[in-house]
Amino acid sequence: VQLQASGGGFVQAGGSLRLSCSVSGITFSVQAVGWFRQAPGKVREFVAAISWPGTKTYFANSVKGRFAISRDNIRDTVYLEMSRLKPDDTAVYYCATRNSQSLSDDRNEYYYWGQGTQVTVSS
Repeated sequence: VQLQASGGGFVQAGGSLRLSCSVSGITFSVQAVGWFRQAPGKVREFVAAISWPGTKTYFANSVKGRFAISRDNIRDTVYLEMSRLKPDDTAVYYCATRNSQSLSDDRNEYYYWGQGTQVTVSS
């Protein structure tokens, strides 16, 4: 099983980025996919999640209205569209899968994780 997160980078406050998470080695269907982030010295926190086939989404309050999550079930890829970025959004962003139709913000309920992609937002 491999999750490949990409799309991170350096952006000024107010800018946008799109992260991608490509999933392979596992049946993409029935997998809920979540995004988490971890800033230096902080615990890994939930950002957003999307169900199979994409009818349900769930966001942390801190990103609601600014981030969107979607999935391409042909390419086995999940996207995190981030807009109106703030310096507090600076973190390493990870994607993870959960073998369930339901959504969760608990990182302990996700089984497979990608390697992370760095997002840095300057003020």
